[in-house]
Amino acid sequence: MSQAITLYTNPMSRGRIVRWMLEELGVSYETKILDYTTSMKSAEYLAINPMGKVPALQHGTTIITETPAICAYLAETFKDAGLAPQNDAERGAYYRWLFFAAGPLELALSLRMLKFEVTAEHEKSLGCGNPQATLDVLAQVVSSNRYICGERFTAADVYVGSHISFGTRFGIFEERPEFTAYLERVLNRPAKLKADEIDNLLMNH
Repeated sequence: MSQAITLYTNPMSRGRIVRWMLEELGVSYETKILDYTTSMKSAEYLAINPMGKVPALQHGTTIITETPAICAYLAETFKDAGLAPQNDAERGAYYRWLFFAAGPLELALSLRMLKFEVTAEHEKSLGCGNPQATLDVLAQVVSSNRYICGERFTAADVYVGSHISFGTRFGIFEERPEFTAYLERVLNRPAKLKADEIDNLLMNH
């Protein structure tokens, strides 16, 4: 018998990324919706994620937090779905850009969202350096191949694609033709559409 999977999430959180990943895998899972001010800070949930944030994933007795870690864990655990890298070339790009999105890109998005002006002096201390340069690199990455690792869609596209979608949708950074073309390739996937439908319904209840 396969181990049970539970997704702890909120429809207005990064948990949407993990739901997309789960739908890509086609595995069955249970969803537990948590509220930001109450159940996320409960003793029961803090035992799962001491940060009191979502998403978190429980697979049997294994608990994983941090969205990119969850995506990578699921891709590796359910290899038959083909969302993990399959050779050295894919593996290099997969980990490089997955962690690029989790580090420099996430920071650049946060700085833009908070309207924090980065000076030349700040750049030396920030993992993203200049946020605009970070976006320039990202545009180059998504336009150099069909997907992050080449011609195959992987978990890295779930994570990177979600960040680009969020950033452009909410005007945190400018739309670019490279981003538009890439998003057309990844956001129309059946698993993504199904995941969005589930979370959008939850938002309206």
